[in-house]
Amino acid sequence: MATVDQNSRRRRGTGLIALDADAAFDGCTLFAPLTGSGEVYLIDARGAVVHQWNLPYRPGRHARLLPDGTLAYNGVLPDEPSLFPMWHKYRGGVMLTAAPDGTILSEHQDPLQHHDANHLGDGRILYTAVEPLTGAAATSVGGGIPGSEPDGTVWADTIQEVDADGTVTWSWRAADHLDRQEFPLHPHHSREHWPLVNSVTPLADGNILSSLRSVSAVVVISRSTGEVVWRSEPGVVSQQHHPTELENGNFLVFDNGVFRPGWDVPFSRVIEIERSSGKVVWEYHDPARESFFAPFMGSAQRLPNGNTFVTDSPSGRLFEVTADGYLCWEYVIPYFGAYQESEVRRLFPAEPNAVFRAYRYGAQDVPWLDDGTRS
Repeated sequence: MATVDQNSRRRRGTGLIALDADAAFDGCTLFAPLTGSGEVYLIDARGAVVHQWNLPYRPGRHARLLPDGTLAYNGVLPDEPSLFPMWHKYRGGVMLTAAPDGTILSEHQDPLQHHDANHLGDGRILYTAVEPLTGAAATSVGGGIPGSEPDGTVWADTIQEVDADGTVTWSWRAADHLDRQEFPLHPHHSREHWPLVNSVTPLADGNILSSLRSVSAVVVISRSTGEVVWRSEPGVVSQQHHPTELENGNFLVFDNGVFRPGWDVPFSRVIEIERSSGKVVWEYHDPARESFFAPFMGSAQRLPNGNTFVTDSPSGRLFEVTADGYLCWEYVIPYFGAYQESEVRRLFPAEPNAVFRAYRYGAQDVPWLDDGTRS
């Protein structure tokens, strides 16, 4: 029998790693382990579980708390076919809300949904999905590894908004609004999915902020016309995730750094992009750049005290930094497991502790914790 754990992440230690209580934002952290069966955890600043949900679907990416304290959760719809090799890795299909006691309050299903589903708090859901492109529509998509389309099909992104009854109230198609040559796939990407929208969220002005991973672009989509009215300058982000709008109108982005132009060593960073100029006006990377590299997934959240909460997704590592880059809180998720689908296990054979996104909340966001629902 082996006496040394061969899982390097688990071997390095889990749970609370670092805490400077004077510098960190005092709150609770929410996350859903991707290889779990539907567990969602809320932990306090010292890493203790203060509440847990047990939902009937494994995570189809992430969970989030709505302003009224309701849990919004994206789950994986069971027994769906694999559209292409990576589909089971990031598909979803179930978008639900649940009370603190786990009672499901609402549920919408779309087997073509993937990555992000943004519950807007009034019953509407804004989410990403796919549709097939074949023939000339598929071959006109630029870039990617030649011939890597399964059966000649390129799955193109759509964005859907539905109301509380599931009626579509707004939709957008990449095939209609993105120039195939202006937004080409990176040459080393498979042509199975274009442009791989991994985040979608409404802006204060009513337009839509979105991340196009496989073409390394953050864009603003006009809600009225569907056209791209703003995009990040080429080279600013590389295979990025989770752009969000800050109170000053700038965009906070988790910049993964895969295929970063001009760098021979990959590293990840979190950046703030000034919307008016397109310039990076704030940046965090590890003092040893190569020590923080998440090749896929990841998120960042600006906290009320000005700190930034970061999800290093593949490593199951959550941490918080101050505006001047001081790391004041760090936690490594202790829940490890294998992916359920055999197709995903072949691609990711280790037992990860990965999460797609985690979120930090203040006491005012979880008032029900003290009304007898604390687990």
